[in-house]
Formats: sequence, structure tokens, C-alpha cells
Amino acid sequence: MDLLRSLPLGLYLEQPQTWLHKIDPRVKFIWLMSFLTTYTFANNEWRILLVVLLVLTTLISGIPRRIWQQPQQMTGLLLLAFFVFAIGCITPDGLGLHYHPRLPAHQVVATPATANPNISVSPATPQIAQTRKPQGKTYSYTLLEIAWLKVTRRSFDLALRLSTILFTVLYSTNLYLITTAPEEITAAIESLMQPLNKFKLPITEITLTLTLSLRFIPLVLEEIQNLMRAIMTRAINWKKLGFKSAVKIWLVVINRLLENLLLRAEQMASAMTVRGFTSPNEHKVQWHDLKLQRRDWVAIAILGLFWGVRLVFGNEV
Repeated sequence: MDLLRSLPLGLYLEQPQTWLHKIDPRVKFIWLMSFLTTYTFANNEWRILLVVLLVLTTLISGIPRRIWQQPQQMTGLLLLAFFVFAIGCITPDGLGLHYHPRLPAHQVVATPATANPNISVSPATPQIAQTRKPQGKTYSYTLLEIAWLKVTRRSFDLALRLSTILFTVLYSTNLYLITTAPEEITAAIESLMQPLNKFKLPITEITLTLTLSLRFIPLVLEEIQNLMRAIMTRAINWKKLGFKSAVKIWLVVINRLLENLLLRAEQMASAMTVRGFTSPNEHKVQWHDLKLQRRDWVAIAILGLFWGVRLVFGNEV
């Protein structure tokens, strides 16, 4: 069991370096925010298009197949979204409606003129009924009903919304994290938040805290992995221990985990102090030289087209 490789979403993929890795992190961050905001008040066609765009971007980006086929990556999230969609379709929509057609079933009703050809009907004489064939598509609130299985228009719409939003939010963030180093993320956020310096906000301190927190995540996973391996090597028989004894053991494990994490944090603070770190403004480390290249301008142009299509065709009616 290797938590650092098999468990988490969004671990940075150092090799191979795809064209997504080489795009400016600020441009990728704006793309991420676009994916996370354009599905708001959007129609279902646009929500499905977002899912298709994410899948196509993954396939043409050059990310190895062994990465996105993992259960925690694109394939697993697609299966999760599909199950959410299936469960949402058969779940009651909450309205509790018993739909009945607004018009009765089509029946051929004869007029007096057709019933008795000897009777002459003047143009002013009202007719009792006319034979009309239904034109266009017939509307039905219930899309599918087989025994207890019932799919309505509202349940289908809610299931589609929930499944597409779930996949878009999780996988767009995951795709950004696996193609962008933590230092690039913080550098991009710091660059985009520079206008807030006019309001005397501690932008540098915020980005430094974010950098340290992102670097601290692998340490947390490593400590959890070590404790899990320590428990497994002791071959504890949980059935014989009982509930109270098992709770006591897990409390000891949690206490040990917190102690190890605090020790790691203290070691990190000591390392920064030894290296002469005083404050973010005086001891600033330039992680990356952010400059827009040709590929970044192409990505920005495509982003403008992306928003144009969203505003023209993606609005919910």
C-alpha cells in the first residue's frame, strides 16, 4: 500500500512534461476558474460539452494512459458520475406529481355532415367536432415507467446536472493540479492577487502559507502510511479486542499522528530559521519567472472563444 502514489487526487506529474505543463500557470488558473463558473445558469448541452472538453483535453495532452486510467483519475470519476446519474434518474424528483395528459386520447368523431350525407350544413352552422390529427411531438412528463422504475423529466434533468457538475468540479481541479507544480500555483495566485496590495492585504504571506501547506500534504500522507503499516505488521485481531479496545487503539494512533505532524512542522520552521528567513517580503524566493509565450496567447484566444460560445449558446432558457 503506497498512499503517495495510489490514493490522492491531483498529485503533480513531473514526467513526462506535456504541453499542459508548459502553459503559464496564470492562464491555466483562469481556465480552471472558467470551468468552475460557466456551468452556473447553463443549459444541459453546455454542461455535457464541459465534460467532453475535459476528456478530449486529457486524451490529446499526452498524459500517460496509466495515469488517467487509474480508479482515482478520469476513468473512476466518469464511472462515479455515471452512477450518480443513474441513481438520480430513478430517484423521485420531489414534486410528487401524477401527470395526466392535458388532452384526451385521439378519437375520430363524425360531424353531422359526415354522419348523414342528406343533411346540408350551412357555413354558419356550428360543427359538433372535427377530426384532427396531433401535430408535432407529443409531450409527456414521464419519460420512462416500467413497474416501480420511473424516470421523469425533472429527475432526468437533476441527475444530468448533478453528475456533470460533480465530474467538472473534481476533474478540472485534478487536471490543473497534476499539470502544475505547487510553486507555480502559488506564484500564479500571487501574481493575480497583486492588485489587492492597494488594500494592504498580506498577499505574500498568504501565498507563502499556501506554498507550505501544499508542501506539507505529502508529509501528512507519509505519516498516515507509516502508521497504517505499523498497525498491519502487528496483526491485530480486531474481532477479539471489542469496540472499546479498538477505539482506544485508534485514539492512540491519532494522538501519535498529531505528534508526528507537529514535529514535522517544527522541523520545517527550524529549517526556515536556520536559512535566515525573517519575513516573506525580506526573504522572498522567486520560484518561477512568469512570462507569457506564444502558446499562452493561443490559450487566451481560445479562452475568449470559449466564453463567447458560452454567452451565446450556453445560457439556460
